[in-house]
Amino acid sequence: MDSTIFHHLTVFHAIAAEGSITGAARRLEMGVPAISKSLKALEARAGLPLFHRTTRKLEITEAGQMLRDRTQDAVRQLDYAFESVQDLGQTPSGTVRITTARFAYQWVLRPVMAAFYEAYPHIQLEISISDGTIDMIAQGFDLGIRFGDRLEEGMVARRLMPPVREGLYVTLAYVERNGMPATAQDLRSHQLIGYRFITANRTLPLILDQGGNELAVDMPARIVTNDIEVTADAIRQGLGIGRLFEPIHAALPDRDAFMPVLEHHWRTYPPLYIYFPKNSQRAKRVRAVIDYLTDPHAQGGR
Repeated sequence: MDSTIFHHLTVFHAIAAEGSITGAARRLEMGVPAISKSLKALEARAGLPLFHRTTRKLEITEAGQMLRDRTQDAVRQLDYAFESVQDLGQTPSGTVRITTARFAYQWVLRPVMAAFYEAYPHIQLEISISDGTIDMIAQGFDLGIRFGDRLEEGMVARRLMPPVREGLYVTLAYVERNGMPATAQDLRSHQLIGYRFITANRTLPLILDQGGNELAVDMPARIVTNDIEVTADAIRQGLGIGRLFEPIHAALPDRDAFMPVLEHHWRTYPPLYIYFPKNSQRAKRVRAVIDYLTDPHAQGGR
């Protein structure tokens, strides 16, 4: 194999993940001309265009998608393998890209970031907030955080947090105007603060626990958001009944003003896991983040 192919493939995958040559240059910390030159060389070697170029964006071709599917795992493994050799005897350093939902950032990452950087000053965390399902390898992420341990092939999961309940909350201002629901059926005549998954363009249904079974409740929504901080603000202002995970509620400075609603019906979510490609732990920078987040003793406990 031509000794430059691995480099060209690394550039190719960065372009595919970012959707642009400029984005790939930023990710790889290379100049735009160098990225363009590498892509042209790979296309010349393949004998086919790998992207359709327009004035606004790059679209991957059928040949490009085939090359991406068949090489992305191999490129990733070689990259981690080579980095693991470089890491011998060195201080963990470099960028670790993490994809997570906002609640997981607030619950897991935000409380420990200052202490983490004190322990690992040479690691840069790049944190991407998303409510959608991410193809980690295709998008170039090292780690992800989400509920449950059902994973794609080639992924590994380690538990971060125990199961957690999703609470329903209101404030006194709302109750004074609308009353407090006494049963799950009463909720249909109340206002919900809705949550929309932007990536999937769908609203999150209200699911309650009914003696171990799931109970879906259809409620009108006065306000819909994709952000838990907006949800908390709407609850504060008496706009409706909102959903917050218990640890998020517990961290609010004014948590005592939030009144629980139908607590015996609150839904329990599975444990929270950190997940990653099986070979990523070869990289010392990635292993340092995994070990830090999964070892309470490294943080002085949670």
